[in-house]
Amino acid sequence: MVRKALSELVYKIAAIPGDGIGPEVVLEGLKVLEAVGKKNGFKYELKHYDLGGDHYLKTGETLSEETLDDLRGFDAIYLGAVGHPEVAPGILERGLLLKLRFELDQYINLRPVKLYPGVACPLKDKTPEDIDFVVVRENTEGLYIGSGGFLKKGSPHEVAVQEMVNTRLGVERCVRYAFDLTRKRNKVKKLLFCGKTNVLNYAHDLWMRVFEEVAGEYPDVTTDYAHVDATCMWMVKNPESFDVIVTDNMFGDIITDLGAMIQGGMGVAAGGNINPDGVSMFEPIGGSAPKYAGKNVANPMAAIGACVIMLDVLGESKSAIDVEEAIKRVISTRMKDMGAGKMGATTQEVGDMVVEEINRA
Repeated sequence: MVRKALSELVYKIAAIPGDGIGPEVVLEGLKVLEAVGKKNGFKYELKHYDLGGDHYLKTGETLSEETLDDLRGFDAIYLGAVGHPEVAPGILERGLLLKLRFELDQYINLRPVKLYPGVACPLKDKTPEDIDFVVVRENTEGLYIGSGGFLKKGSPHEVAVQEMVNTRLGVERCVRYAFDLTRKRNKVKKLLFCGKTNVLNYAHDLWMRVFEEVAGEYPDVTTDYAHVDATCMWMVKNPESFDVIVTDNMFGDIITDLGAMIQGGMGVAAGGNINPDGVSMFEPIGGSAPKYAGKNVANPMAAIGACVIMLDVLGESKSAIDVEEAIKRVISTRMKDMGAGKMGATTQEVGDMVVEEINRA
């Protein structure tokens, strides 16, 4: 993507508030983005897109080719949530969320798992020093490409086939991203490949061979391997043992939800869908939570955390740090709970608190 001179740089950001609580939490994230932008002097242009369940019910359309082509011209996409109780499962996920990931080649799903001070952890005696790692999930291959089909559907002899597709290119670029991130984090510089080599003896044989080959180019990074079931066990028992985990699409989807729970719940869990050379998308991972929509009780911290990841990927590292530090101060001193409706403040008030902390700092 062609960039202007730094002094002339104006980021183009597309906002897709989406469904349920999405519009409410996105509003607070954008409020925080505006505050830190004014403080640190970076500029951006914002455009809203009405996509999601309501749009689908009105038009029968999830994501038009025209809108998709328009989104290709942005620096980042800020997504609220996808999921509507009146739309059958899979329609919005495949037609909007997965289509954006695949068509924009957002081949990395990045999930920081970090316990903030003041957040209750369900793991006994674990502190913020124990839970601070990142999961790098391959985001455009595996079981999620939808390859397969039915034979004799609806009959007693029905056969359903779902194929896991892994390419050398897809695996290697994901693994390289994980090694680079491990080096950049500069913590214990330990990268774990999470797989199931004893069962997925074709797909994860490819993963393991690529992992070991690329490791030879990163002598400063310690590598390890664990089956996915063992990884889940150690995430609960010894989360402090992890620095960066790299894994495939399906296993990454599963272990990142476990990661969200050990960091305090969906109210704080954020992620990014990254194309390092193109348009990336950032979102809270908790979903649309329609039962809380319009009540001003949804926790916006995950959406604000998605702004942190977005700022860091855009290169505004100082602003990312400023917002994250403001999140920590609000959670540790001004919020009662991370659950929806239990925060001791409204959605809007939590956003205001983060803005106040940014301005105060």
